[in-house]
Amino acid sequence: MKKMNYLIIVGLLAMLVSCSSDEFEKPQNLEESTDSPKNENFSVTARSTGSKVMMQAFYWDVPAGGTWWNTVSTKVQDWSNAGIDAIWLPPFSKAQNGPFSMGYDPFDYFDFGEYNQMGSTETRFGSRQELESLIQNAHNQNLSVIADIVINHNSGGDLESNTYTGTDTYTDFNPASGMFYRSATDFHPNDTHSNDSGVFGGYPDLCHDKTYVQDWLWNQPNSIAKYYKNTLGVDGWRFDYVKGFEPWVVNAWVNEVGGFAVGEYWDANVNLLDSWTSNAQASAFDFACYYRMKDAFDGNDLTRLQDDMLWKRNSMRAVTFVSNHDTNEIYNGKMLAYAYILTHEGYPCIFYQDYETWLDKNKLNNLIWIHNNKAGGSTTILHADQDEYVAKRNGSPGLVVYLNNSNNWQERWVETNWNNTQIKDYTGNSTWEPYTQANGWVKIQVPPKSYSVWSPK
Repeated sequence: MKKMNYLIIVGLLAMLVSCSSDEFEKPQNLEESTDSPKNENFSVTARSTGSKVMMQAFYWDVPAGGTWWNTVSTKVQDWSNAGIDAIWLPPFSKAQNGPFSMGYDPFDYFDFGEYNQMGSTETRFGSRQELESLIQNAHNQNLSVIADIVINHNSGGDLESNTYTGTDTYTDFNPASGMFYRSATDFHPNDTHSNDSGVFGGYPDLCHDKTYVQDWLWNQPNSIAKYYKNTLGVDGWRFDYVKGFEPWVVNAWVNEVGGFAVGEYWDANVNLLDSWTSNAQASAFDFACYYRMKDAFDGNDLTRLQDDMLWKRNSMRAVTFVSNHDTNEIYNGKMLAYAYILTHEGYPCIFYQDYETWLDKNKLNNLIWIHNNKAGGSTTILHADQDEYVAKRNGSPGLVVYLNNSNNWQERWVETNWNNTQIKDYTGNSTWEPYTQANGWVKIQVPPKSYSVWSPK
């Protein structure tokens, strides 16, 4: 779902998202360093989407005026150097609100800022040429590009007589691109069925059971999926509001064109998230993890980090996050939350404003480096109480992360996988460099309202 701050023709809207296991270790392609890597640029080898860290490369109401694609393009080299492997971009195509739209009210799926319609030629983010330049620049920096796909609903159609409702509806779509004309029969209700999983806001609701709609979405050679992949060079997909249609739609799309796929199934119920990923054969944003972190850090109860989450069910299908363009409810302990997702299993996503504006970029870069170089293997929780949480990753080299939500320094003996080994805190928050005992036990420490991450020196 999205925040909506504009009017639509159909009426007023009521406002109502490190992969690894013991069997799958992250490639170690950065040289081991005993120093904190915060201020260094590392030469990295391109890896497939999902092995490093994703960047959500926008926020709600980014500056209008067609400058955003160029803004992002200036940042991709630094992001790649920091250890990002993919950028998630907002919806590319022309939407009903033209130059002011964030893209979640799609009108013409094949207008990327080149046709004068809906009040502008360029989209809010820029021109087609600027979009293509950004994608090429990202690829040159070994970054995958994830497109935001909005296929539950459309907006901006003209009025037409609708035999299925007995009224006039805004379901007559005549895009300037000449691609994917739509009429009442392509939306709900129609002669196939009256509705699917959910209607968003009052927008015309696409019927994915229609062969014509399937052809234009993913099947035919000039479908949206194939055009975005083969002509624009898109590498993966973020599917918006997947509660609004059945998971087989995402499955069919990815089976046809491939690429990394993640769905926005906005629900804290881990059973529903797990079921959706299984049926869609795609990843999902781990809203269960998000809300448990909110309980833990804003609710001051780190025992909630022991609760069930999608990454604990299937880390290869979980995209973890701390905030995004729709929701930013973790106010206290946000860096603790990032320390959590960047040391635990799952594919972490960093929010643009957190990275570029609100938080300490050096600290985030340090955690990204730790994620990409230390956070391998399964996870074992070693301790959890209201103020403290300790967990270890069991891969090679692995790590121990210590979170402290109290106002005092804390120390704790923990059992590691390293025997007679000198370890250090790779965040630099502690200067201790202790040796583990022969049985792996060692005392570690953590500053107040902070974190430390330990691994062999």
